[in-house]
Amino acid sequence: MTTSKQAVTIDPAIRDLRVTAVNQAPVATRGAYVLYWMIAARRSHHSFALDHAIARAVELGRPLIVFEPLRAGYPWASDRMHAFVLQGMADNAAAFAAAGVTYHPYVEPTPGHGAGLLAALARDACLVVTDEQPGFFLPRMVAAAGAKLAVRLEQVDGNGILPLRGSARAWPSAAVFRRHLQKTLGPHLMARPSARPLAKLGKQVRGGKLPAAISARWPAASPALLAADPAALALLPIDHAVRPVPALPGGAKAAEALLETFIDERLAHYGDGHNHPDDDAASGLSPYLHFGQISAHDVAERVWAAADWDPSRVAHAKATGSREGWWGLPPGSESFLDELITWRELGYGFCFHRADYDQWSSLPEWAQATLTEHASDPRPVRYTPKQLEAAETEDPVWNAAQRQLVSEGRIHNYLRMLWGKKILEWSPNPKRALATLIELNNKYAIDGRDPNSYSGIFWTLGRFDRPWAPNRPIFGCIRYMSSASTLKKLRLKQYLARWSPPPAQGRLL
Repeated sequence: MTTSKQAVTIDPAIRDLRVTAVNQAPVATRGAYVLYWMIAARRSHHSFALDHAIARAVELGRPLIVFEPLRAGYPWASDRMHAFVLQGMADNAAAFAAAGVTYHPYVEPTPGHGAGLLAALARDACLVVTDEQPGFFLPRMVAAAGAKLAVRLEQVDGNGILPLRGSARAWPSAAVFRRHLQKTLGPHLMARPSARPLAKLGKQVRGGKLPAAISARWPAASPALLAADPAALALLPIDHAVRPVPALPGGAKAAEALLETFIDERLAHYGDGHNHPDDDAASGLSPYLHFGQISAHDVAERVWAAADWDPSRVAHAKATGSREGWWGLPPGSESFLDELITWRELGYGFCFHRADYDQWSSLPEWAQATLTEHASDPRPVRYTPKQLEAAETEDPVWNAAQRQLVSEGRIHNYLRMLWGKKILEWSPNPKRALATLIELNNKYAIDGRDPNSYSGIFWTLGRFDRPWAPNRPIFGCIRYMSSASTLKKLRLKQYLARWSPPPAQGRLL
């Protein structure tokens, strides 16, 4: 895997952790091009997969073709999710066009219309490079493609700072995973993807020709679609009731602008302020990380640069397991990196090692036992999934969080925990609560369906946590949270004012 001058040379042992063969088909050395099937790292920079695809193209002396598809029939497909991805595809189209690299953005007009497209592209390819992402339907899709393609398919893990294969198991808590990170992370901090892989491409990588028959049968997305034009979205068979979020456009450009604002205005206050909704100190980067429009490496490097800090400082640091002090950075940066690396990659690793990451069976045995023991406990109040979706409860804090989810595609990080705990309290039993949590989160949250998003859902039921006393009705030993204590603990006045319904208007008789 080659990198540009902005990146550190990748150690072969680390490269081997990130690049794996999906099938045993040969490389077709006489093929017309190298195909990069972009499905998770949807960006043109800071991408191990793009670096690897370029390196393969240079090695074989063939041009690179980038193929980025968007299916119509995936679960929870909606205008909101489509618009976010499409806006990112528009950024990619501009970046690859400027570099002279052939890019084919394909959007399915109907479910299944894209069947056969990858195979058709692969017939003229030397090999296919794709992204490895452990969640949602992507692993099954990549495995199925590997079984069908007649040429080699290689997948590249660019999910986090630590490769997925840098851990041998799913870790039970952030505390034990943090200690593992501190022992093993040093070499991986120095092995980074290229910041500008398209800056100086040789002629052999540019100017690939897409077969005419493919363009005719599976045409590139129209400019209207790439702009997420409402009229173009309306023609697609997706959920039009879940609307885009105008204040949160998708794409690498929007992600970089948000990152810059966060670094300049909020990072210093992140440690104390990110739990308080009124302080608005969170980064807001989760949707962009989920869709691969920005990378964890890019984000981390910007945090390091803001403090004039180099990762070589911890290359041989002693593993303390502490949340603070190991990096030797300001408190806000330490706290943010713990979220970006420890918590995020804890969830990705769990998803990678546990095929049941989204199932009840993935909960710790103690959590399953205590929730089952209290499954039939009387509930003080019950709400149907429709009532919850419409924020029709008697709890103003919970209603505000739900309204933010429906409107903005996100919930403030701290309130997301309370949101989940209350659904457990109000559901007929914990398994029904889990189903409601997944449905509401994945339908509305732009970062839903993400391994880290499932971490948040399952944390409310005991994953990555421990038993807590006293043993309570409904919750058993699961950590308890209440809206009353949240109101006392957090600064919420402005948040509640924004997300509470307007007062009923009087009627003139």
